[in-house]
Amino acid sequence: MSLIREATVADAPAIATLPEALGYPGTKDFIHDKILPLTCHPDEHLLVCAEEQTVIGFISLYFIPQLALRGDFCRISYFCVDSQQRGKGTGKLLKKYAARLAKEKGCDRLEVHCHSRRTDAHRFYSRQGYTESQKYFVKTLIRN
Repeated sequence: MSLIREATVADAPAIATLPEALGYPGTKDFIHDKILPLTCHPDEHLLVCAEEQTVIGFISLYFIPQLALRGDFCRISYFCVDSQQRGKGTGKLLKKYAARLAKEKGCDRLEVHCHSRRTDAHRFYSRQGYTESQKYFVKTLIRN
């Protein structure tokens, strides 16, 4: 049986292996340092889905208040399910949990940015009731 819970720093090694399948190699070097601030941030929830103590997926949620709109929104920052677990309901379970948490926090929508190359993910989001929205813009800031 799958259990969804808040992530801890102890989950870092398991979480670090999952993003590699999404094209983010090398996260093992810094993921530990990223998880601690996320678990302490009041507007962030980093959740893991575990089966028998083994992390099989995670979702990172960020809650954003809106000034000009009545409801706030929840942004899915990162979402990944172990490749061996895909198609077994793990992603759907994490998304359902995320939606319930977002409603509890006064959000009226979930948002996720998904790269154009991730066509399988696009199909997953469509099946979950997400609709494609207008584009957004990014400016990369170079670190000194």
